[in-house]
Amino acid sequence: MLAKALAHESGASFINLHISTMTEKWYGDSNKIVRAVFSLARKIQPAIIFIDEIDAVLGTRRSGEHEASGMVKAEFMTLWDGLTSANTSGLPAQIVVLGATNRINDIDEAILRRMPKKLPVPLPAYEQRQKILQLILHDAKIDSEHFDLDHVSKITAGLSGSDLKEVCRDAAMVPVREYIRQHTAEGRQIISIDPAGYRGIRTHDFIGCSSKHTTPGCEGSFNSSQDKVGSLASDGEYNNVQE
Repeated sequence: MLAKALAHESGASFINLHISTMTEKWYGDSNKIVRAVFSLARKIQPAIIFIDEIDAVLGTRRSGEHEASGMVKAEFMTLWDGLTSANTSGLPAQIVVLGATNRINDIDEAILRRMPKKLPVPLPAYEQRQKILQLILHDAKIDSEHFDLDHVSKITAGLSGSDLKEVCRDAAMVPVREYIRQHTAEGRQIISIDPAGYRGIRTHDFIGCSSKHTTPGCEGSFNSSQDKVGSLASDGEYNNVQE
């Protein structure tokens, strides 16, 4: 989402390069796809080429790696280097390559050298979680008398945006389950559920859901990535940009 927002704000075309697109089963096809992507970017520039989970396709090269994978990385880096050369109009290409990863240590060093800007994206803070929850719950049925957004924002500390979405989804299902249990206990046959028949979402619906979606390893992984980014900057080799 951040990459799309950047492309929108800068007025650049956005190319979302999926890993599955670059891993064709026929030998040499992946290289052709990489060349086609850069060719397209030159034609529609200014453009942003975005690769999510970049470590999966441009990870560290190893001795036991398949030859085709190494060829794709070499092709990608060659075309990437070619972006600095002038085009037919005599101007450098207006193309930016962006990548996202949770495992910066697994990215090939040659790739990291071509990406001078490293921007750690931390987990949302309290105020950010408030805004995310407001956005997700905008159209949800809320029991306003028994719902405290401030408290929900506090107990969801350590969750990412996608985690918050899942927490809200689970919390929204609590009243529905209560409705179903109540009607089945009375011996009724439920053919359809009337949204007006069950209560709105309350604060306590989030308590069990938020703990279920907590991922203890996430924070450690992020800190490890931050250490990697910081060490690269301290060597004077890269620029570390943080907000």
